[in-house]
Amino acid sequence: MSNQSPFGGRTARAFPTLPQGETIASFETYAEAQSAVDALAKAEFPVKELAIVGTGLTSVERITGKLTWGRAAGAGALSGAWFGTFLGLLFFIFAPSPSSVGILLSAVLIGAGFGMIFSVVSYSVNRRRRDFTSVAQVLATRYSIVAEAAHVERARQVLHVTDVPEPAFPAPEASPRARATSAPSAAPSSPAPAAAGSDTPTAADADAASEGDAAVDDGAAAGEQPQGLTYGEALDAARRAERERRQSGGA
Repeated sequence: MSNQSPFGGRTARAFPTLPQGETIASFETYAEAQSAVDALAKAEFPVKELAIVGTGLTSVERITGKLTWGRAAGAGALSGAWFGTFLGLLFFIFAPSPSSVGILLSAVLIGAGFGMIFSVVSYSVNRRRRDFTSVAQVLATRYSIVAEAAHVERARQVLHVTDVPEPAFPAPEASPRARATSAPSAAPSSPAPAAAGSDTPTAADADAASEGDAAVDDGAAAGEQPQGLTYGEALDAARRAERERRQSGGA
């Protein structure tokens, strides 16, 4: 959703981005980081160039107590009483009358009653799934103050920081494609000549071996059955060969 300007134009929407720069100091709590920013502001430092970055975010839900019927009814009555007070004040301010005080008290009581009823009904529905009250928080393990590189030295002098803290954002790793592109390509190596007396086969040995294999294949093909026959044809050919061998043996 864009914000409309009074002149009918649309202002550019600022998308959330990570702050750029170097880490001035790092603290364990947000209160310490806030105190450091206050100290820089008192030293006339351009605080608009600063950013507090929390790293190691963790979700924490603190249990505040057990939820009972009385506690649910009391919380509902209190919230309803506040709403009734708001409505009663509206009548008291914009429609003053001799009975405005009575209307205000009636609005408070009616709001407390309806709030108590709604809270008790809600608790009766969810009491077996959630019988406690809690407060959810998102905390960080470290809080770093980040600024542009041109202001880092002055900020560290004001805060009396001597040690250079670790960067708030880890350096991005190069993609596998970028690493493959940046790596020098290895030149194809030419085959080394065979040394005298070594076991490496030469071209003449390879030709002789191929001729020997061809002769073996021809001899094996002479005793094999003709290729391209079906199972029945091969069986008939084997029977005829067996019959001819027997007849030649009997003669």
